Amino acid sequence: MSLREKYDSDLRRLEEAVRRMGEEVRQALTLSLQSVEEKNKELANQVIEGDRDIDSQEREIEHLCMTLLLRQQPIASDLRQVSGALKMVTDLERMGDHAADIAEVGLALAPQAALSEGLRQMARNALEMEKEALEAFLGRDLKKADRVVQADDAQDAQFDQVKKELAGRLAADPSCADETLDILMIAKYMERLSDHAVNVAEWARFCQTGLYRGEQIV
Repeated sequence: MSLREKYDSDLRRLEEAVRRMGEEVRQALTLSLQSVEEKNKELANQVIEGDRDIDSQEREIEHLCMTLLLRQQPIASDLRQVSGALKMVTDLERMGDHAADIAEVGLALAPQAALSEGLRQMARNALEMEKEALEAFLGRDLKKADRVVQADDAQDAQFDQVKKELAGRLAADPSCADETLDILMIAKYMERLSDHAVNVAEWARFCQTGLYRGEQIV
């Protein structure tokens, strides 16, 4: 195998590793939300324990990126792809952490606690943004990256609405303070998940343009 063939093979390995990690993060988020909805402690613990595998995948990708940068010295678009991957896996790892965080909060929720439709919409938004951001990165798709960035405004507005609803609920019934605060934490994690999806989308833009949040880097 020539040096170029080995290099191309390593780039494909990197892309597949990113894809696998992104899909596992999405699965963790889906199961985490399911555990909260169903008050399923076994499922919640599965998500919490599975976060170690996501952390391990992050380290694997970082190692592969550093190997490519140090040994192959990629140029132009390849350099952007490798350095972009090195940056965006941090956001994927944080999303995995938040899936575990949501599962942990769910373990403490009262049996009668229920998620509002507004919070369910935030969950759907976060999952879709993560999916599109990953596809934008892997597919070099600037339009999808733009959609993710634009979707964040709607997610922020939804979060503000959920906060208002929870504040009203707390004012009407102070005895439900613990439950309300737990649900607010879940909503905050949803908002953070969307922020991380935006970061991934911004790195997808960087891979194509060399620009990150409007600043020329490479």
